[in-house]
Amino acid sequence: MITKDIILDVLIEIAKTMDDEKGYLIELDQQNGDGDLGISMSAGFNAAVNAFKDDSGKDIGLGILKAAMAFNEKAPSSLGTILSFGLMAMGKAFKGKQDLTGEDIASGFSKFNEEIMKKGGAKPGEKTLVDTLVPVEKFVRENLGKIPDRELIKESEKIAKEGSDSTRNMKSVHGRAAYYAEKSIGILDGGSYAGYLVFKALNNYLKNK
Repeated sequence: MITKDIILDVLIEIAKTMDDEKGYLIELDQQNGDGDLGISMSAGFNAAVNAFKDDSGKDIGLGILKAAMAFNEKAPSSLGTILSFGLMAMGKAFKGKQDLTGEDIASGFSKFNEEIMKKGGAKPGEKTLVDTLVPVEKFVRENLGKIPDRELIKESEKIAKEGSDSTRNMKSVHGRAAYYAEKSIGILDGGSYAGYLVFKALNNYLKNK
């Protein structure tokens, strides 16, 4: 079972990874955005950590809802707003639960993806975070309970990286990057890379356990 303490430790690892990769995220975003991606991801996830840590209740869902609101406040970028909506959807899915099963996590992940696609309007193949998350969701759904959890997460990181890398061959159709259209082909999407970092952090957390 996945406890609130485990989720906090994972959030801490994600925030640390965003801190470590802040410079590269800024560099990616400067190619066809305003260059604030690294700053917003670092600030957002650190705020989420603090909010989740400060929540004294046992309800995981409520803790994540508080983390989502803190994330949105500290990362007021377009991606930050979309991620906070996704976290809110996940929090609602977990509401009332004091620990989570693998199936709970998979369902929450699906709700997260549904919400960010709904709010952001993006579909796979449009050079966004979605191109990282959707292949991972498909893999998790097909393999949950069939392979060991550590292998599931290790492969999820690999699939997330492949999904992010695939955005180099795509044309931007959303946000400020869409102004670059054809010129965006060949450039790695920063949002997709930020999504990959979440799974990198999750795998690193498990490696240290």
